[in-house]
Amino acid sequence: MSRGKCRFAGSASVMVLAQLALAQPAAAQDVTERLRDLEAIVAAQATELQSQRKQLEIQKAQIDALILPTQDLSMRRGRGGALPDQAVQATSGPAPQSDPPMPTETVGEPPQQEDNAAEVAAVPQEQGVLTPAGQLVLDPIFDYTQSATDRLVFRGFELIPGIQVGLIEASKARRESIAPTMALGYGLTNRLEIEVRVPYMHRYDRIQVAQQRDQGIVRNLSLKENAIGDVEVALRYQLNRPKGGQDPIFIGSLRAKSDTGKGPFDIGYDEFGVATGLATGSGFWGVQPGLSFLLPSDPVVIFGGVSYLWHIGRDINRTVGGAFVGHVDPGDSMSGNIGFGFALNPRFSFSLGYRQSYIRATRTEIGDITTKSTTLQVGSLNFGMSYRLNERVTANFGFEFGVTEDAPDLGVTIRFPVSLF
Repeated sequence: MSRGKCRFAGSASVMVLAQLALAQPAAAQDVTERLRDLEAIVAAQATELQSQRKQLEIQKAQIDALILPTQDLSMRRGRGGALPDQAVQATSGPAPQSDPPMPTETVGEPPQQEDNAAEVAAVPQEQGVLTPAGQLVLDPIFDYTQSATDRLVFRGFELIPGIQVGLIEASKARRESIAPTMALGYGLTNRLEIEVRVPYMHRYDRIQVAQQRDQGIVRNLSLKENAIGDVEVALRYQLNRPKGGQDPIFIGSLRAKSDTGKGPFDIGYDEFGVATGLATGSGFWGVQPGLSFLLPSDPVVIFGGVSYLWHIGRDINRTVGGAFVGHVDPGDSMSGNIGFGFALNPRFSFSLGYRQSYIRATRTEIGDITTKSTTLQVGSLNFGMSYRLNERVTANFGFEFGVTEDAPDLGVTIRFPVSLF
């Protein structure tokens, strides 16, 4: 019995060893297959990561393409009228015509192009964004200006307080003007545009003069005039290409003003030198270089600028009120403004700003002497609104309130820039 048990045990050990010998190659083969599967998975993941990296680069390029036009001022004419120049102006053109952005996997990405266009839409008209290359913008403008002056002049001397010897003259003037203007803007390049303006002036003045000497005399004058104004041509060029979303954008401009309107020496005068008509233009050529800037600071756009208007003098050689008028050199003017525009949503924006102009004295040769007028300080507060009606039309409203004695009391500007193509 013991010998049989030993034989059986030996046989079992041999079988176990045989099974282990057979199992080792199978286990080695299973590990090798697993390693191959893991290597395949790692290779697939590396390929997928490379593909995602390329997609991210493409999406970044698309986002940069959307942001860059805003920084480059090729946002398709969000100009304001309000603002101000913008801002404001609200100085505005129609909404940009651009292809819709490609879908991306980034969640919560804001529509930057629309928002930025709304931000600058209300800046002043001469300071807004440029017209993109190849685009023509028709800009009908309606301007209304109203001013009133009340003056009391005493020509004589005062014996004692309350007793005056001489002429007392009181005048009250109310002046209104309406100027519908047709403007055309065309983008020569994405950084250069040209604009032409043709205004038509409607003026109406009511003047009441009361004189007291030996007896009281009251004169009432009512003057009207309808004629073309001074045609203007302007070039605007973006000087820099900002690299960041918060970098300022600088724009240089050059405007030429003609003398197509009826000037102050082209109207009639009576024997006392009192005008019997109204001027619809300055009567002199003018050149105005300027520099403005736009500074994005989400959610507002800060704007400002300076300019210098040079009037070119000329010989009048005309007798007015019994006096011969020779060479006249109108006073040049220096202007500056500052303000900001704020976008409440992609369609509506508004702007607030201030403008100050200093007008130098006008030199006039009368006979053998040269006279100088007084200098003028013209300051005004500006408020503008802009609303995008659709992809091609924007409504802009600008209001100007005079804060100095020489400034008009009220100015209203309404614009409906339309992108034709």
